[in-house]
Formats: sequence, C-alpha cells, structure tokens
Amino acid sequence: AVGFYANENISVILKINSETDFSAKSDTFLDFLDSIGNIALNTNNTNLNLNDFLKVEDDGKSISNLLTEMIAKIGENLIINDLKVYDNKEAKVNFYIHNPYRKNIGKIVSAVFYSSVEENENVKVFSKNLCMHIAASKPEAMDIDMLPVDLIDSEKKIQEEMIKDSGKPSNVTEKILEGKMKKFYSEVTLLNQNFVIDTDKTVKEAISDFNKSNSLILKNYVLVSL
Repeated sequence: AVGFYANENISVILKINSETDFSAKSDTFLDFLDSIGNIALNTNNTNLNLNDFLKVEDDGKSISNLLTEMIAKIGENLIINDLKVYDNKEAKVNFYIHNPYRKNIGKIVSAVFYSSVEENENVKVFSKNLCMHIAASKPEAMDIDMLPVDLIDSEKKIQEEMIKDSGKPSNVTEKILEGKMKKFYSEVTLLNQNFVIDTDKTVKEAISDFNKSNSLILKNYVLVSL
C-alpha cells in the first residue's frame, strides 16, 4: 500500500510492499504504515531518504527494528520500497488516493504542488482533478524538456525503425517522425496530455482556462503506485 502524509512543512509518500493483498488491507498493516508514515512526517526533514529513514528511532527502536517486528507479527515479508519527501513551505499541496484502503492510503497516490493567490473551493476542486488525471494518465514528466534524454532517444530510434520498415520515401521520413514524436510527447508529458476531465483540452490548456477566473501555478507533481 501507499500512504500520504503532510503538514505545513513537508509531504511524505511512503510505499510498503507485502506478499499478499490480504495483509495489505489488514488494520495491523495499515496501522503500521500510518505509524511510520507519521514518524517520517514528524522529522520535518526535506532531505530524508529511505536509508536514513530506516535508522530513525522512535521510543528507542529504529524503523528497521519496527519493520522486523511487524514482519514477525504478520507472518510474511514486508519491504519499505519507496519514500518521497517534498518541501511544502514554497507550495500548496493536494492529493488523490486511487483504490483507497483508508482516506490517505491506497494502491495509487498522486499529488500536485502549486501556488495560488487564494485557496478557494475552485482551486481545491481543480487541483484534485489534476491529481485524478495524473493517477489515470501516469505521465512520465511535467513537460517535454523534463523527459529523460535516453527515453526520447530510445523512442526516436523505435519510430525511425518503424518508418523505415514501412517503406516510406526518405523525403517524408522526417515529417512522419516529427508527427510520431509529437504524439509520444502528448502521451507521456503531463502538460501535453489530454485532460481526462475535458478531453478536448490538454492539461496546459485546462490550466490556462481555469486561470481566466482563478489562480493556480503548477510547480510539481508526484505519482507513486504499487
């Protein structure tokens, strides 16, 4: 399961894998996830990483020790698989839980970090919709310039081979490749994806339209799933 925890200083997303769904849905497991998620939150450490977190102590026991005790209690192996920490001081945050076990725990957690002139109901609803879009569309990056270069190069090679195999003349190859890459970017980058709430608009266009009467600047997003 994946849990989301936030205060005015930091946001924490914590993923723990169990061997069975039955264990992951049990109160024993979920109470444990909540417990150590809040321990991570209370460090207020924006630089906290997974290795350091395992050494953090609570009541004289390290997180690693608490995990070992929980493994013995549940009777199957558990792995703390991911820990992400974000600074909330420079941004507001909203989140969405897909397939929830609790209001802050589920199979998928998505969150957006943004600034706004005022935090009214419109902003809360729209930012939640952005979170839902991210959970559904699973973008690889916010925009094209944030995509890993090796991912772009790999996709270009795949498309070039497919165009070559299709027997298209060389004078149109570049144009076809340009179109294929544009489609690829529209599928994997958040701002260029079609907005799931209104598929006639991209996410970038939806934010622009929203800002005609509101205020929201998207700074970052995160998606963690099982």
